[in-house]
Amino acid sequence: HLVSKHQGGEGGPSLDKLGGLGQAAWNKTKSRVKKAVRDIADHLLKIYAEREATRGYGFSPPDEMYHRFEAAFPYEETEDQSRAIEESLFDLVRERPMDRLVCGDVGFGKTEVAMRAAMKVVADNKQVAVLVPTQVLAEQHRISFQRRFEAFPVTIESLSSMRSAGKNKEVAAAVAAGNVDIVIGTHRLLSKDVKFKDLGLLVIDEEH
Repeated sequence: HLVSKHQGGEGGPSLDKLGGLGQAAWNKTKSRVKKAVRDIADHLLKIYAEREATRGYGFSPPDEMYHRFEAAFPYEETEDQSRAIEESLFDLVRERPMDRLVCGDVGFGKTEVAMRAAMKVVADNKQVAVLVPTQVLAEQHRISFQRRFEAFPVTIESLSSMRSAGKNKEVAAAVAAGNVDIVIGTHRLLSKDVKFKDLGLLVIDEEH
């Protein structure tokens, strides 16, 4: 009943029979899928090959200020968290464009991984942009970043629709002048009026 209900009909998917003409159609579909997968794989390989061949900015190794920031972390790093931090720092020091995905459940400590990378970038006098999916998260991150960096000479701001148009304009001007080290925001960060003086790291916080 379930199969007959969902085959054919207006807007419903068609099912191939495994035999005769149906088998031929199935084989044709498999061939198309295989070609599409090969094309995607070829495209990804080309992108990564170009990235490896491209020269990027190599940040300096962790300095005294970074180690003070590291020591100020009020918790004990987990093994996975420590590895993610070390690998992120390795990427930053390499003279290749950084492209790292950090996955983890709620409570993994991904925000601290991002903060460590941000501190290394700011220590080299470059700016950091943190792109988040919602306005609420932008404000939450602004508060948590400011608390974490409060003992250090780092200026943190946010851009979102939750702030007034005047405040957003003020922050955008400060970012362009290089007076903001870390700016957190929604897609507002991608607006044409937001220009960075020297962007060194883009962090994308995405739930999916």
